[in-house]
Amino acid sequence: MPARVKGPTENVVVVGAGLAGLSAALRLAGAGRTVTVVERESVPGGRNGLLNKSGFAFDTGPSVLTMPDLISDALACVSEDIKDWLDLVPLKPLYRAFYDDGTQLDVHADTNQMQAEIAKTIGSQEAIGYGRYVDFVTKLYKYEMNDFIDRNIDSPFNLLTPNLARLIAIGGFRKLAPKVNQFLKDPRTQKVYSFQAMYAGVSPQQALAIYAVIAYMDSVNGVFFPKGGMHAVPRALASAAQKHGVTFKYNSTVTSIERSNGRAKAVITDKGERIPCDVVVLNPDLPIAWRDLLQKEPMSVKRLKYSPSCVTLLVGSNKSYDHLAHHNIHFGKSWDGVFDELIKKKVLMSDPSILVTVPSKDDPDLAPAGKTSYYILFPTPNLTAGIDWKKIGPRYRDEMVKALEDRGYSDFGENIEVEHQTTPLDWENQGMAQGAPFASAHTFFQTGPFRPRNLAKGYENIVFAGSGTQPGVGVPMVLISGRLAAERIIGPVK
Repeated sequence: MPARVKGPTENVVVVGAGLAGLSAALRLAGAGRTVTVVERESVPGGRNGLLNKSGFAFDTGPSVLTMPDLISDALACVSEDIKDWLDLVPLKPLYRAFYDDGTQLDVHADTNQMQAEIAKTIGSQEAIGYGRYVDFVTKLYKYEMNDFIDRNIDSPFNLLTPNLARLIAIGGFRKLAPKVNQFLKDPRTQKVYSFQAMYAGVSPQQALAIYAVIAYMDSVNGVFFPKGGMHAVPRALASAAQKHGVTFKYNSTVTSIERSNGRAKAVITDKGERIPCDVVVLNPDLPIAWRDLLQKEPMSVKRLKYSPSCVTLLVGSNKSYDHLAHHNIHFGKSWDGVFDELIKKKVLMSDPSILVTVPSKDDPDLAPAGKTSYYILFPTPNLTAGIDWKKIGPRYRDEMVKALEDRGYSDFGENIEVEHQTTPLDWENQGMAQGAPFASAHTFFQTGPFRPRNLAKGYENIVFAGSGTQPGVGVPMVLISGRLAAERIIGPVK
C-alpha cells in the first residue's frame, strides 16, 4: 500500500484553488473530511485564470482541454454529474496545422476521418502508418495509465508490474521522435503527432516514447472546449465543492505554516488568520511551496531542470479570419532547430512554431458582438536563459505580431483593440519557478518515482498537489495529482 499521512485527518486545509487543489478538495469532501481552501486570488483556477478586459473574457493559462472524464470523476466524488456543471463542445477539428510549404492538415479524433484526411493531403501509405501509430499510442495509454500515471509511487520498485514489461516490449522507453518516425514518414504528420512533447518540457528527440501518451490524450481521445472558456472548469469544480460543504477563503494568502514536531498544526494568512488543521495540501508550484512555506530547498528540488517557458499574447480584435479553426498550429521550416534553440541554446526561436487559439469561435459570448478573441502562444526559454524580459518583452510583442502577419494574419496588428502580454518574468511573479508554467521538465530522472514526491519529506501531514509533483504537467495530470494527494490522506477512492 502507498504511504499515507500519519495521525488524524479530519480537518484539511488546501492551499491554492488550482485544478489540483480543487480535485483534492472534492475527493476529501466526498470522504467526509472538513475542508477549507485558501486562495490568494478572488476566483478559483490558479494558473487556469481569467482576465476580463473591455468586454473580452480571456483564459490566462491552459487553452486545450482533454480527458474530461477526469473532471467527471472528481465531481462524482460528491455525487455530481458533469453535465449539470459544464457544457463541453467537442472540437472538430481538434487542431488545424499549417506548414511552411503552404499545406494544411486538420487533425481529427476519429481514426477513419483522420486516415481520409492524411490520404487526401499526403498519401495512402502515410494514412496506413497513422493507423498503426494510433494502435501504438492506444496500447501505451492502456499500459501506462493505471500503473504509472494514476497511482501513488513511493519507489522505482512499484513500477515492476506486467505492464512495465509490455511497455518495454512495444518500445515505450526508446526515444519519441525515432519511434514516431517508424510509423509516420512525412515531416508534417511527424510534427503534429510529436509536438506534444513540448508540454512535457523535452524535445521529441530527447523524450521517451512513453510521452506519446499525451498525443493519445488529445489527438485520439479528443479535445473539448467548455462554454464560458477554460476558466469554466475551475468555476464548476469550486462551485460543486462549495455546495458540498467546502469552505473557500478567497483574497487570502497563506504566509506560513505553523509546525511542531514534524507536523503542520495550522496555516497563517496575510490577514493574520490562524486556521488549525490536521493535514495541509499544498497546491502552489512545488519548489515555491518548499521555499516560501516550508523555508527549505531539498536537494531533490535544488537539482530540478525546468521546461521551456512561453510568452502569451491575449488579443481582442475587430478582425476575424475565415481560414482558422479553434486551435491552430503554425509550424516553421525548422523543427529540431526549434527545440535546440529553446532547450540547449536557450535563445528565442529564430523560426517560430506558434499556437493560436480562437475561443470566441465556439463561444461568441467571450467577446463583444462582432469581435474576436485570440490566445497566442510562443514557446520561449525559461528564466535560466538570462533574457531581460523587462527590456525584451515589448520588442518581442512586435515580433510576435509580425510573425503572425507573415503567416497569413493580414493587418493583424492594426486591428488589435485590447491586448495583454505574459512573459516568463510574469509567470515567475505569479509563483512559477524559473518562470516555467510547464513546471520541471519530464526528463527520465524527473518522471514517475524520480519526480518530487507528493509527501513532504520530514513532515507527517503535508502533501503536495499540482504539476511539480507526480504525475506531472498538463490539465489531465494535475487533476490526477489532486486525486493522488487525497489518497495520501484517505486511502484509494473507488
